[in-house]
Amino acid sequence: MSTPRMITPLLSTLRCLAALMALTLSFTVSAADGQMQRIPTRTGVVVPTWWLKQDNAPATLVLLSGGAGTIGPLDASGWPKAGNFLIRSGKLFAARGYNLAMVAKPSDVEGLDPVFRIDARHIEDLHKVLVHLKEQSSAPIWLVSTSQSTISTVAMAIAERDSGLISGIVLTSSMTNFKTPGAVPKQALDQIKLPVLVMHHERDSCDSCRPYEVHWIMRGLKNAPVKKLIMVNGGENPTGDPCDAFHYHGYIGMEKEAVGIITDWIRQPAN
Repeated sequence: MSTPRMITPLLSTLRCLAALMALTLSFTVSAADGQMQRIPTRTGVVVPTWWLKQDNAPATLVLLSGGAGTIGPLDASGWPKAGNFLIRSGKLFAARGYNLAMVAKPSDVEGLDPVFRIDARHIEDLHKVLVHLKEQSSAPIWLVSTSQSTISTVAMAIAERDSGLISGIVLTSSMTNFKTPGAVPKQALDQIKLPVLVMHHERDSCDSCRPYEVHWIMRGLKNAPVKKLIMVNGGENPTGDPCDAFHYHGYIGMEKEAVGIITDWIRQPAN
């Protein structure tokens, strides 16, 4: 009589393992559906964008890389492999069930800089990308940015304030130094009427993204219906330049936690 009692939990465990394997396989297949698209924007210009659509996605997350705006070549599994915090965390965002769009630099420039990120050409490029993405999925679009791309996100949120294309924005490791062209606190933040999450690392020692200046962003968001500042202090083993992706500036060693904070807040924005 003791044998059945031993077999039953074993069978239950095997069923659970089989279900877990099926779920993992399902996610792997879904992730493999991602593809690089070349979206026409201005005359003769395309913006390469890696796109992943998922069933019942609560939102489309448009991940804007910092620095020069590159997302890197694709790795063996077909994912962009740039070291940027948002791009290297792509699989973590996808595991939360969101559509993903990783937007690269336009074809007519070698790289993005703060001046170009507030230029009308950049705004037009991103507008065309968002229109294209809306045609791919009706899910609400959120711009998620880090470091230099926070300049782009704020400029877009202001330019698109009446278009209805953007449902909310996330600013991580924001460009706060007032000497930087287009620095987030210098832009017309009072024109933004969208939910805004601001996340910053307490130990970010990049001179362009100084934590003590983040309060200027929150003060400027006078008309955001919901806004939240989250200062984090996790991670480990920072390396390289303090402004690089593998330092606290890029949430090194705490990617999963950082992605969880972002995606949880997008699902339910609150002050």
